Amino acid sequence: MDRVTASGNAKELKILEHIKAGYESNLELLSTCPKISDNWPGYSLDLFTYPQHYYGDLEYVLIPHGIIVDRTERLAKDIMQDIGDNDIVVLCVLKGGYKFCADLVEHIKNLSRNSERFISMKVDFVRLKSYHNDQSMQDMQIMGADDLSKLTGKNVLIVEDIVGTGRTMKVLLNNIEKYKPKMIKVASLLVKRTSRPDGYRPDYYGFEIPDLFVVGYALDYNEHFRDLNHICVINDHGKAKYRV
Repeated sequence: MDRVTASGNAKELKILEHIKAGYESNLELLSTCPKISDNWPGYSLDLFTYPQHYYGDLEYVLIPHGIIVDRTERLAKDIMQDIGDNDIVVLCVLKGGYKFCADLVEHIKNLSRNSERFISMKVDFVRLKSYHNDQSMQDMQIMGADDLSKLTGKNVLIVEDIVGTGRTMKVLLNNIEKYKPKMIKVASLLVKRTSRPDGYRPDYYGFEIPDLFVVGYALDYNEHFRDLNHICVINDHGKAKYRV
């Protein structure tokens, strides 16, 4: 290995160690879920690569992509331990949940292949609309609900990107429960601490975060930022730029 390459690798390693140390020092363990504190300043955007068309639109990186991947793998392991040996209908909540759902399902498949416990999964989709710009709407729209009757008697795992007040998920659960599924579990990548919580918590969730409007890893702001791998906090310039 030449000296330039070795120096570059050493620099990258130091950056990764800095990221890991900073992240762990700003987490509190809430049962089995990492809790990101309200005073966590995030990571500088200069430490990461991200699409150039979003330069100037973001405040900071809240959760780097690599940490999301590791945490998702752990959630897959927890799900395997709890509901292995079952046939599962995975209900992915579009559009924000598609990336988390795809990665979670892939991790579960990999674990299932190398385990005595086997999960047979079918994936279906439902779409919810509960935001206009960065504001939660009073009335939630459910698209795809006409097909929920096929969940009767099934084991259902709902996969969502983020749970805020819990109102949106409660509406969806009430609609699904009308069709009398055998079991319903909910996995959400994020749970947001809000000033108006409904007391709802999903069965599995990746991170508890402050009451911030976050984008990336398929979470959007008016259909933008889905192509951003990291979970980031959007700034006022970004909100104004993509407001509809």
